[in-house]
Amino acid sequence: MARSHDLENSVNGVRERVRHYADGVSDRADDLLERGREARRQFGRHRNTYARRIGHAAEDFADEANYQYRRLRRQVSRHPVATTAIVAGTLGAFLLLRHLFRDSDD
Repeated sequence: MARSHDLENSVNGVRERVRHYADGVSDRADDLLERGREARRQFGRHRNTYARRIGHAAEDFADEANYQYRRLRRQVSRHPVATTAIVAGTLGAFLLLRHLFRDSDD
């Protein structure tokens, strides 16, 4: 009898915690929904201004990516051995860090 009572109390405790977490998630979802509505209202009012700003930011990002790509191609053509060494070092560091973090998790 005591064992079933302990199990029942344990289940009730879990049920209360789940209900508490669900209430928190519900409150957070309501907050995010309200923030989304507010953002929609704000963007709806000045959509031309924001669209232009986002368009300019996208163009700037594309220009920067194109510039970095051309710069990297020039470096590779001028210094192929140095570029290969940099790439090999980067991959080696990545694999070493991956190995270290994987071992710490086990």
